[in-house]
Parts: sequence; C-alpha cells; structure tokens
Amino acid sequence: MALERYREMRDFGRTPEPAGSGAAAGGPVRRFVVQRHRARRLHYDLRLEIDGVLVSWAVPRGPTLDPDVRRTAVHVEDHPLEYLDFEGVIPHGEYGGGDVIVWDIGTWEPHGTDDPAAAVAGGELHADVRGEKLRGRFVLVRRGPSSARAGREDWLLVHKHDESAVPGWDPEEHPRSALTGRTNDEVKADPDRLWRSDLPAAEAAVVLRPPVVRATADELAALDDLGESGTWEVFGRRQRVTNLDKVLFPPRPGGAPVTKRDLVRYAARIAPVAVPYLQGRPLNMHRYPNGAGTKGFWHKQLPAHAPEWLARWENPEADDGETTTYVVVDEPATLVWAANYGALEWHAWTSKADEPRLPTYALIDLDPGTSTSWEDVLVLARLHRTALEHLGVRAQPKVTGRRGIQIWVPIARGPGFDETRAWVEQLSHAVGAVVPDLVSWKWTVSSRGGLARLDYTQNAINKTLVAPYSPRAMPGASVSAPIAWEELDDPALRPDGFGLEDVVERVERRGDLFRPVLAGEQVLPALG
Repeated sequence: MALERYREMRDFGRTPEPAGSGAAAGGPVRRFVVQRHRARRLHYDLRLEIDGVLVSWAVPRGPTLDPDVRRTAVHVEDHPLEYLDFEGVIPHGEYGGGDVIVWDIGTWEPHGTDDPAAAVAGGELHADVRGEKLRGRFVLVRRGPSSARAGREDWLLVHKHDESAVPGWDPEEHPRSALTGRTNDEVKADPDRLWRSDLPAAEAAVVLRPPVVRATADELAALDDLGESGTWEVFGRRQRVTNLDKVLFPPRPGGAPVTKRDLVRYAARIAPVAVPYLQGRPLNMHRYPNGAGTKGFWHKQLPAHAPEWLARWENPEADDGETTTYVVVDEPATLVWAANYGALEWHAWTSKADEPRLPTYALIDLDPGTSTSWEDVLVLARLHRTALEHLGVRAQPKVTGRRGIQIWVPIARGPGFDETRAWVEQLSHAVGAVVPDLVSWKWTVSSRGGLARLDYTQNAINKTLVAPYSPRAMPGASVSAPIAWEELDDPALRPDGFGLEDVVERVERRGDLFRPVLAGEQVLPALG
C-alpha cells in the first residue's frame, strides 16, 4: 500500500489536497474518515487507517447503519493520513473535482484479525467503528474476480445486526460535516471559511484565510538581494536591517543553520497571520542578539531609538524601575522590526492595553517535567480536550515549539485574572486527578520529581505564553504552531516538529488553525 498512484493522479500545484509525507508508523489508535464528495456524481469516500495510509473505498450511496441494506463500495487508491481532515474544493478539471466535507470521523479496530492489510488483500475485512455518526461493526467483502472490470474492484459494504444498527438509516439525512458543521454547499460557496455549529448563527462563520496584506514577491526578493545590512521597505515601512547573514539558530542534526535573514523573512511572511493575536497587546520580547545558542533576556521597554511609527503603550501603573513603554504589534511591519531587533520569541499579554486587568484568554499550559514523555503530554492534552468538549468550551491547542502543548480558551472580557486562574486551576486539578502519576502540583521544578505541571499560574497580569506562530530559541528555529484537535491523535506530531518554512507552507495549505479563538466571545461555565 503506497501513495505513488495517488500522487500520479493529482497536480498539487492546483489541488488543495495534501501530497502526503509518505507512510508513517501507526499509532495506538486507528482512525477513519468518511468524506461526502460531490464530483461528477455524489458519493461518500470511506477511508481506514492501515499501515500508515488511508485505504479507501468510494461508496456511491453512502454507508448506512441499516443492517438489511447492502452498499456497493469501489476500492480506490490509498490516500495519505493528512487526508483525514481534508475539507475543501478540488478545482474543476482536476481528478475528483468538486466539493468535499468530512462527513464523519473517528476511530476503528479490525475484528477477527491483527493484520487488516492482509484481510483487505484476502477480500474480507470486519471493522468496528466509533465515529460521530457511524457506530458498530461494518463488513467489507470483495465481490470476486468477476467484478474487476476496467480496473474497477467492487466490494460490498454492510452493517452487522448489532446494538448500533438502525433500520432505515439514511446518510443523506445527516448532511453536515462532523469536523466543521458545514454542508457541501457552504464549503463550495466559501472553501476557506470554517463554520462553527457551536456558535450563534451571527458568529458561526470563521475565516481561515482572511484577506491580508502580504509581503510581495518583489519585497522578499529585495530582502534576498541585500548585503549584510541595508534598508528594506516592506508593508509600506522603510526599515534598517542589519547583520542579515548572522547565524541566530544552530542547525538541527542533518539540517542547516537559520540566519537573521531567514528570521526576518519569516516574520514578514507570517506577520499578517500572527498580528491578530498580538494586536492591541503589550509585547514582551525574548531577545537573543547573539543567537539561540547564547543566553537570552527579556526586553519589555521600547528603546529610545525605535522608529516613530511603532505603536506603543504607556503603562500608567509602572513603578520606579518597571517598564514604562511597551511596543504594541498593531501592524505586520512591527514584527519585522522585532525580528531585526533580535527578538527570537514573541510573547504578548493575554489582556489588551485598554483594559490590562481583564484577560481575553484563559491559558492552559501543559509543562512537561524531566521525566515526562511526549506520549504523557499527549495524554494530558487529550484529557483536556475531552473535558472542554464535555463543558462545551471552545479552545484551540498549539505545540510550544519545545516540549509541551498549550491550550488557549477565548473569553469575554469581564472576569479578572484571579477568576480565570481559579477556573483553569479547578479544571486542571480535575484532569490531573485522572492521571495522578503524571502530574505534580509542587511549585518548584526541583520538587516535582520529574513530573509534569499543569501550570495555571500564567493567568496573571504581565504573565505570558509564547504567541501563536512565534519562533523558539531552539536549534533549527522550531515554531509554536497551532494544531487541529485531531492532530493529537497523529503519531507524526511532535512539539518541536514545525520549522519556519513548514509553518508558512502549512498556513498556505490549511489556513490559520488558531482563527476560531478570535470568533466571538464566551463565558466560562461553572465547574463542579
């Protein structure tokens, strides 16, 4: 089972479908997806994760929970794992051109075999599925050699008579995406918009690729053409950039070092996406003028030589020796300035300058200890995912770019930091009680015995977590990258797995996965 045939059939310069990174090691849980696909004809695509790919069947009339109905299922080419959350429009003229939604998604287990690939090769597979819509045991049976006409391999798909069976069940009566709540018509009308069914109708549309002012190809080329230093005009601002060929991030094993030019270029490319999470907020810069291999320091005070056009906030409560003037990232050019100034990491306040004591986010920080494995972090993140889903609370995760995961919960302004900190503390204690062997509540690192900390203390004025899309002072310039909740189940996910180019390509392909935290406001529910 390989992806050669899948890739041969597609032009990835035109289709938004993922090319796939190749076969990956299977995780502890097998996943499946069913996509409702309106191409030349409406059909449903059933895809089961087997040996690092999605083994796929096209089901013309869709799967059903009715055990007395047989469906034809045409075995088609394997698809990459990245197809699990593909939802969008394949351009007309491309293979499979039409609109696609994630009609159902979940996990599955083979029944009666430990080798589902061999079962598929043998022509009969029994699968126990647990999805948002499909449940119970399905059986796929190849009709036999006589069905293989013109390369078409016909199978039958049936549901067993079990407790999940529902006579008369019709997939067309359940038309919305299990991932985004959208219909095929809504995807076709606006493929770059997320439709959140958990929000009021007036707030439910979340633009994943909002119109932005991008750094142009000519502007980026001008940066590439500069020598060690020079004047660069980008986003309508002229800036002096210096020491562009200086190495700021040592290489990862087998990789290349990252220069200041690379960082400034990344800041220009990602700034239009990142600015909404920084706008109106004082910025704490973590500066490393001599690179990530040296000791950095926090820089909050706006320097006297900063250009006049930079937005700023005068802190009216500053005592002697405290920061009086902060830079505020209200436009993309400001991030370019910060990158040139040696700010390798960007940390914005969780409150805005107009109401500094009223946060707009509650922060959940999964901080691994010295003995905490990545799998342990994923367990904690999945438990928080389940708890937030149970509470009906909207939140978005991101990897830290180092070892952990952070979860941002958008809130309506009103409660202060004491209230949000208490809410996160109560939630995290409930989660920690499920896996007490993974979590320590001790204050100091040395007292935790290597265990993880669910750090609710970051919910305080002037306390920050690294911003979405910020680089980290790590080899190779890993990025604190937003992820989809479903990626917590992806065995390829790593906390420091996204570099500068990875993130730019990811945003261009998938949009801004963190965007839902900007859509509307929510009130934190009472706990316990």
